[in-house]
Amino acid sequence: MSADETNGPDVVGRNPSDRGSSGQEDWRPARESKAQRAWTPGQPKKARSIRATFTSSVLVMEAFVLVFFGLAMFGVNRGTPMAPWALGISLALAAVAVLDCALVRKPVGLWIGWIIQILLVASAFIEYTMAIVGVGFGLAWWYAVTKGAQIDRENVQRAGAEARWREEHPDAV
Repeated sequence: MSADETNGPDVVGRNPSDRGSSGQEDWRPARESKAQRAWTPGQPKKARSIRATFTSSVLVMEAFVLVFFGLAMFGVNRGTPMAPWALGISLALAAVAVLDCALVRKPVGLWIGWIIQILLVASAFIEYTMAIVGVGFGLAWWYAVTKGAQIDRENVQRAGAEARWREEHPDAV
């Protein structure tokens, strides 16, 4: 094999002569997103919202409960005009809960979540055992919103303190 044959494209589709230029290192994959191209080693990772993670988890679990609630109400009330309505409304509410996961970082997402909690508790008028489930999920939602926000505030303070320390101690890193 000659020297010219070894200078062809490497496994990721780039020429070895391109190595070393910014964003063209040999360890990078051939196709990258904009965020991947902008990343450099040692760059701090963007913090994720704990409140968004907690509230999304509660909403997804509620979506499962709403689907099973709708199926149960459909089965119990089969043959009555209420059956398809109960199933349809609970499936629609489950879809709203899942879609609300994308909005929980904004106040409107939290308000939609509170409305879902109220409707879940109100479902006790159809099936009385849903009062326990609704109150339980309401408490879980409240905890996710309040404790998640508290943890997010603490993470911001911690990140600020760490950034100040890194500025004061550049050689310690």
